[in-house]
Amino acid sequence: MNLSHQKLAGFALGFFLAGSIALAEKPITLDNVKSPGPNKPNEALAKDFSMDRALRFLDSASLYWQVKRGCFTCHTNYAYLMARPMTLPAPTTDTNPVIAHKQVRAFAEKLVAKRWPDKGPRWDAEVVATATALAFNDAQTSKKLHPLTRKALDRMWTIQRKDGGFDWIKCGWPPMESDDDYGVVLAAIGVGVAPEKYIATPKAKAGLDKIREFLKNNPPPTLHHQAMLLWASSYIDDLMPEADKQASIKTLLALQKKDGGWGLATLGHWKRADGTEQDKTSSDGYGTGFVSFVLLRAGIRHDHPQLLRAVHWLKTNQRESGRWFTRSLNKDNRHYITHAGTAFAVMALSEQKRSASKKAEGKKAQGK
Repeated sequence: MNLSHQKLAGFALGFFLAGSIALAEKPITLDNVKSPGPNKPNEALAKDFSMDRALRFLDSASLYWQVKRGCFTCHTNYAYLMARPMTLPAPTTDTNPVIAHKQVRAFAEKLVAKRWPDKGPRWDAEVVATATALAFNDAQTSKKLHPLTRKALDRMWTIQRKDGGFDWIKCGWPPMESDDDYGVVLAAIGVGVAPEKYIATPKAKAGLDKIREFLKNNPPPTLHHQAMLLWASSYIDDLMPEADKQASIKTLLALQKKDGGWGLATLGHWKRADGTEQDKTSSDGYGTGFVSFVLLRAGIRHDHPQLLRAVHWLKTNQRESGRWFTRSLNKDNRHYITHAGTAFAVMALSEQKRSASKKAEGKKAQGK
């Protein structure tokens, strides 16, 4: 091959590679989304940490669920609406290039605007989860309460029981769909995080009073829900006595494993439907991401030694697909809790980075 042919071949190869890279980076949308593949415990670890891979996994998992299932679930697209905007510039404008985020958000808004008036919600849990996800999404993007978010939050109070709880889905799928307590604290998070002082509205005040009464009569049944209450308390101070907050933080820190992670199975006492034992020795994406995020929200410094160990675990235990694997607490088949685990991993890393940047900016302002 002469030099001109070598140059031509090199150019062709370069063009092919550039085209492959461009194709690989093509935005994921409802029109081109493909299955992200099964959540496998034996998937190889990624050679290097990549937030981009994590986000592409979340985009794919959420949109694919939307296409194939046509519904929302706590472990996939509701978790997505919380995690994805934390990686975007705030406030997010209509020119935001992440099409997947727009399309998942639009699907949630359609529930409120179209599905509920025409056919009603599928379950009461759908109202609480949708209202909370939209409120969290608003807080991370426009920082304004969208009219449909307000509508969803207001509707939430119409299905609240006299005891302050909600009729939650109890499928035996912990930690999200197994007891009423989860829904109560999730509702508190939604009200607390909602922009434009929604918490001060008469409906929210009355609803929160009933939530406080429920929590008084029904303490969190698991450490997981206790941690959720700690998360909610980062927005609403009086949900949890200060002594209980500190005790919860101490307990969570004490459960960190030697490798720097946490395991979801250690946050409760759930029995598996398949009769096997829970894995309480391994760290996983949900346990590490969830606990790290909650601790950051509870005031643990971004450079706390144990938190830095957790960040190291997250950055060295991502899988090749971009996800963080978490074993199902119920059966060894789909492991969909991996989707929520990946969302919490992204939330923890984003919150830690945000906290570190805020600290650096504060020092710079003080001339240090």
